[in-house]
Amino acid sequence: MAVSWEDEGIVIAVRRFGEHDAIVSLLTETQGRHVGLVKGGLGRKHRGILQPGNVVKASWRARLDEHLGTYTVEGVHSYAALALSNAEQLSGLSALCAMIESTLPEREPHAELHERTLLLLENLGNTQWPAYYARWELALLTDMGYGLDLSSCAATGGRDDLIYVSPKSGRAVSRTAGGPYAGKLFPLPAFIHQDSALPTTEEIAQSLAITGYFFETRVFHPQKHELPASRTRFVVRLKS
Repeated sequence: MAVSWEDEGIVIAVRRFGEHDAIVSLLTETQGRHVGLVKGGLGRKHRGILQPGNVVKASWRARLDEHLGTYTVEGVHSYAALALSNAEQLSGLSALCAMIESTLPEREPHAELHERTLLLLENLGNTQWPAYYARWELALLTDMGYGLDLSSCAATGGRDDLIYVSPKSGRAVSRTAGGPYAGKLFPLPAFIHQDSALPTTEEIAQSLAITGYFFETRVFHPQKHELPASRTRFVVRLKS
């Protein structure tokens, strides 16, 4: 008996399969990151729909649950089009999709991250989009079990004047406790732990340096992998 499901999904990656078909990776609310075959996925009918960052209504069907299966898709939201005229946002969208594709295991639900990713896509035209992206990477770290603890000082337990992040523990450190070790600690950008703080370009770069470090040391390097090149290019573009 065949197995099937329907859900909305964010297009994460599209790979050629044969002459006309495509292997498509979606991030869905209930099925997590899920891969399937779209017949004619490289054709004109699907070309505008199957763009990374777009949201589609997807129906998946396979003879057995462990099979690749096939998708039928129809467009819901064309978020990718919003980034086409903005090189920075297009670069960020590529980084977003690459980070999802390279970190999340297949067929494991990540409903909260799916919701946060939709929020990020909805704000593609926002001038503060890089800050949304920086917060999204923090959410991805948390979803993978490597979230930062910025609620209190790792050394004293105090909650005031937190201005550093420890690269060893991933916890916040106060000005007084961290002063003698400032050169070995990350600066803690105010906007990632204070909702009222407005981020600066420098603080966004600092936040991405923190998440990049923890992704490298806790996620990619243990598997002998590197951060996605598109993520690296996005950070370089933000600094330029």
